[in-house]
Amino acid sequence: MTWSWEYLPSPEHVTGGAPAGFLAAVEEKAAELVRAAEALYLDGATYQGSGEPMRYLDVAGGLLAYYLVPRLELVVLCQVTPPPA
Repeated sequence: MTWSWEYLPSPEHVTGGAPAGFLAAVEEKAAELVRAAEALYLDGATYQGSGEPMRYLDVAGGLLAYYLVPRLELVVLCQVTPPPA
């Protein structure tokens, strides 16, 4: 298994019409989070601890809410809030 990221429950629900430039920054940050998680959890599938808490990041003036699921080797993006217009 290899680490990846996804929108949950769906891209349409999470992104809600956010501007394309902002979403590109969000997806770039998601790729960085995947690389960091790969380094932190070298074998995530065997992880035995409790799940990670929800975390928030400032992305291009907006906000990204995400959490890690080490046993699934997954970064879940669950909310994006674009910057004010």
